[in-house]
Amino acid sequence: MSSLDISKLSVGEALPERQHTATNVSLFCYNAAIWNPHRIHYDEPYTTNVEKHPGVVIDGPLQGDWLNQVVVNWMGDNGTLVQFNYSNRRASYIGETLTSGGTITAIDTDVSTVDMDVFIKNENGDVITPGTARVKFA
Repeated sequence: MSSLDISKLSVGEALPERQHTATNVSLFCYNAAIWNPHRIHYDEPYTTNVEKHPGVVIDGPLQGDWLNQVVVNWMGDNGTLVQFNYSNRRASYIGETLTSGGTITAIDTDVSTVDMDVFIKNENGDVITPGTARVKFA
């Protein structure tokens, strides 16, 4: 990873976006790793017939991990993620390609922090998981 120079950043600057397309296998593995037995994340017949979702549901915590990754990948070696939060607002389903990204909202050069709004968007461009993050640079 490279190091960012906080003096060269500007409010409104976008973080590099990443695209994510979950599969049945990736969701099964993720849920096994976090000990989440809820069948809506891997069992399509149960999800559609019993819970009445249109398809297998992509985990909210996985979307949080994708948001975290977009910030950590952006900040480089001299940054530390000191605050992070997000809220899942809308369900998403297997087959959708989701996009994570963010925008710098504030820069405090006195304490070397950068605040940002982060997001997961669905294929229609709707923000389904908004959040915020603060990075402190060394």
